[in-house]
Amino acid sequence: MDFLSDKNSKRQFITCYTAFIINGMLALSIGSLLPFIRDARGLDYAFAGLIVSLHSVGNFISSFFAGALAAAIGRKRSILIFDIFCPIAYLLIILASNNLMIAAAFLLTGLARGANSNYCNTAINELAPGKAWILNGLHAMFSVGAFLFPILLTLFTKNNGDGWIYACYFMLVMGILSFTLYLLSPGEESGGKGSAKAAGAEKTGDNGFGFFKERLFWLAICTLFFYLCAEQGVIGWMVTYFTDTGYISKSLAQITASILWIMMLTGRLLTAFLSTRVDKRKIMPVMGAGIVVFFILLLFARSASMIVICIMGFGLSMAGIYPTAVSFTGKLIKRYSLAWSFILTIASLGSIIMPSVVGHTAERFGIYTGISTIAAVVVIDFISVLLLVRDRSGE
Repeated sequence: MDFLSDKNSKRQFITCYTAFIINGMLALSIGSLLPFIRDARGLDYAFAGLIVSLHSVGNFISSFFAGALAAAIGRKRSILIFDIFCPIAYLLIILASNNLMIAAAFLLTGLARGANSNYCNTAINELAPGKAWILNGLHAMFSVGAFLFPILLTLFTKNNGDGWIYACYFMLVMGILSFTLYLLSPGEESGGKGSAKAAGAEKTGDNGFGFFKERLFWLAICTLFFYLCAEQGVIGWMVTYFTDTGYISKSLAQITASILWIMMLTGRLLTAFLSTRVDKRKIMPVMGAGIVVFFILLLFARSASMIVICIMGFGLSMAGIYPTAVSFTGKLIKRYSLAWSFILTIASLGSIIMPSVVGHTAERFGIYTGISTIAAVVVIDFISVLLLVRDRSGE
């Protein structure tokens, strides 16, 4: 691993991997806390869908502006500005006395999450351009945090339904820890190998908009857009779906989120391993087909055992799609310094739109119909995956 040959590169690597664990906790807290916040504040499905979408709106805003701000004031200063929103958001949830405070808190969680994603994906991609295994490893850390939070929430609420507030205090502490990690991380001026690469990219990269003419740019956006539709739709609504339909117990409904992310962790580690031995163009279609099959089966599942099997298959299948799709764009991102910000920003619209689509559909037709709308996007994502792989077949 030549890219870890100096001290600053190692520190950057450790910072990104650790921060992504916390980012995973942040992402899963949105869906896992939603049923408790709905009950405590008396929210309807439509408003619940709105605040989940506000999280995605924040993610969308910071995905672009964190990168643009980094070009103006430096990457480290930029991430510090955005990451402080994480502890502030959970403080607002704890102190919330009206819906406006809740809405603001969810928006801030998205601002912090998007900036973290932008920073870590860019930094890791610069340490090892185009290497799918290291990006899958980064997103595996996200999965670690994602499956840990529902377990912690279950422990907090096991004997007291009001214990969810302690999970917010826990995330407040995690937010402070994340901010501290970035504060102590190497800056652009530190002279490490990773920083040197970053500086070189800023000096030599094409700052124009030629990437808009690249077919790869649009295929990557389509793949990531519909993937994020499915991911945020499931993350935001799965626990509420199982809780409100009564197909499984409330405690098991929370655990399903951990099961999903345990399988995503397994899948990302497996994809990272396989991508060093098997062409990633062969792996992607299998994952794309898997999310279609297992999600449709999940809609028809009624027994706890079948639901768990479908969640396991769905999580395993979707695990490597995002990081592997990103790895296809490694050369494009290196060639155009603004390309990644635009890919991430446009793709993030999927995670904004889908939770509200599910929420408004559920308010009008019921939660089952609402969650069923996700079936359409997993099919479209599978088609996008096939087109992306076909486009890269000549490499």
